[in-house]
Amino acid sequence: MIAKELIADPGASPAETFVINIGPQHPATHGVLRVKMTMDGEYIVRAEPVVGYIHRMQEKMGENRNYAQFLPNTSRIDYLSALTYTHAFVGAVERGLKLQVPPRAECIRVITSELNRISSHLVWWGAFLLDLGGFTPLLYAFDDREKILDLLEGITGSRLTYSYFRIGGLYNDVDDAFLKGTREFVHQMRPRLKMYRGLVTENIILKKRLIGIGEISQELCRKYGATGQVIRGSGIPYDVRRAEPYSAYNEFDFEIPHYPEGDSMARYLVHMDEIEQSLRIIEQGLDKLPNGPVMADKVPRVLKLPVGDYTYAVEAARGRFMVRIISDGKEIPYRVKLRTPCLSNLSLFEEASRGMLLPDALALMGSLDLVIPDIDR
Repeated sequence: MIAKELIADPGASPAETFVINIGPQHPATHGVLRVKMTMDGEYIVRAEPVVGYIHRMQEKMGENRNYAQFLPNTSRIDYLSALTYTHAFVGAVERGLKLQVPPRAECIRVITSELNRISSHLVWWGAFLLDLGGFTPLLYAFDDREKILDLLEGITGSRLTYSYFRIGGLYNDVDDAFLKGTREFVHQMRPRLKMYRGLVTENIILKKRLIGIGEISQELCRKYGATGQVIRGSGIPYDVRRAEPYSAYNEFDFEIPHYPEGDSMARYLVHMDEIEQSLRIIEQGLDKLPNGPVMADKVPRVLKLPVGDYTYAVEAARGRFMVRIISDGKEIPYRVKLRTPCLSNLSLFEEASRGMLLPDALALMGSLDLVIPDIDR
């Protein structure tokens, strides 16, 4: 049985406890993450995340490159949500330069960002269920994701890390093949979501693994600054697209899925509902896509932000991502700060997992939807 005094005092280390490592090379960590587990039998006394194994100094690189040179770095921070991360950076620069992005470009940014969000959620869905012992859903997830990658490759030339958004607009306009293919994908994906619900969501094994497991309170979310599916799975409908509208999102009608239970199942359901809402946004964007240019007029060849402090936040696939640029008027930023969601979401794992069984803690960690380069930025 679990020793209650150990849970009350994580620093205690009687002879009955032992330490194991999950990672830094372990399939359950989805990257180079190490979690130092102090165990009392099968129960967790303390789970200490140890980050830094893949740190790439992205912020420091942002202070040694001009704005155009740093642009490709942004899609490498969270490679599964690359477009939204690039959106935050170009948005911060555009805000500093007071550039007016054409409506067509903003609408295309929304459409492609939501496609990117769905592809990210599909990777999470397949990998999460693989952690829980189910292999078949991974095959379905990557089959659907492949259609999105084909669409985005047609207009961006890339399938994972994109530099499609440019300061002032887009690299190029979308073509008829992209518009037609996107509509076809929306129509194909909705029946697939129904199939996913029957195959997985309503599966009694999944319910037993997730319902009531890994409960995270609203207070814990606020304490660690959690966002995305973590905070919405705890009943707080916070979404940057609604709380701090950016781009063209204030012109779209969509809901913010949230569940009050705060357990792993709630976070799972938020992910699945968000796919449905993204399809809804994409369909609206295709219906209202305006004509016109996709680049702003008179974008300076040499980008120099006026002296000041500029921020821009977006709702990435895992939560609130914010870029802060401090400019001293030169071509290279004085300071670049990247506020990523995964570091905050991981930080609460130590407190939330205390006293849990190890398999349940892995289910909790999987439901947080972590991308390790987003933590070690």
